[in-house]
Amino acid sequence: MEEYKIIYISFFSLIICQIIKFIFESLRFKNLRWNRLINGAGGMPSAHASFTFSLVTSIGIIEGFNSSIFALAFIISLIVCYDAMGVRFESGKQAEVINDMAEVIEKDHKFRRVSFEHLKEQLGHKPFEVIMGMILGILVSVFFNLVVF
Repeated sequence: MEEYKIIYISFFSLIICQIIKFIFESLRFKNLRWNRLINGAGGMPSAHASFTFSLVTSIGIIEGFNSSIFALAFIISLIVCYDAMGVRFESGKQAEVINDMAEVIEKDHKFRRVSFEHLKEQLGHKPFEVIMGMILGILVSVFFNLVVF
């Protein structure tokens, strides 16, 4: 188990993040949002940031913060976080517009034979959601590396 603890810790961080999303969204919408336990895209905190920063922190603790593998993981984590706030966030905004347009076309233009599949709108993150995911990943990694394992 020791040789795979970096992987275990990263997945623990991901699972904890999804549970937090489930709780936040269930409270917000006042009903249980079971799909948030599986669906990691969008929302607070960022599961992508939590997962990658947990990985980076574990690598830093185990291999050293001056190691090449830490540097590689850190750069990749920054790219993942940037993508979550940039490209995927903008794609979610575009999906909202497309869904609205499809709804208007179906209602107003009587295209009953045309069926539009609803696009997923919650894809990316606001910067605060990514930062909270980073913090969660770091805290989970520190806790599991220094206390549990």
